[in-house]
Amino acid sequence: MTEAVIRKKPGMASVKDMPLLQDGPPPGGFAPVRYARRIPNKGPSAMAIFLAAFGAFSYGMYQVGQGNKIRRSFL
Repeated sequence: MTEAVIRKKPGMASVKDMPLLQDGPPPGGFAPVRYARRIPNKGPSAMAIFLAAFGAFSYGMYQVGQGNKIRRSFL
């Protein structure tokens, strides 16, 4: 289908000749957008995460220390 048939204006030579057709909001407006912060209380607490990270860091440093002892004994 051509624009002339769609817009019901025969003999258009250019797009600029087309009448302006713009969408607008429905009568009464759009329904409000529902938004809310619904953050579930699942998962570990901040203290549990901190303690797990501290424990992993401490264990890693212990392993580094043990490796340094072994490496120092060969010198």
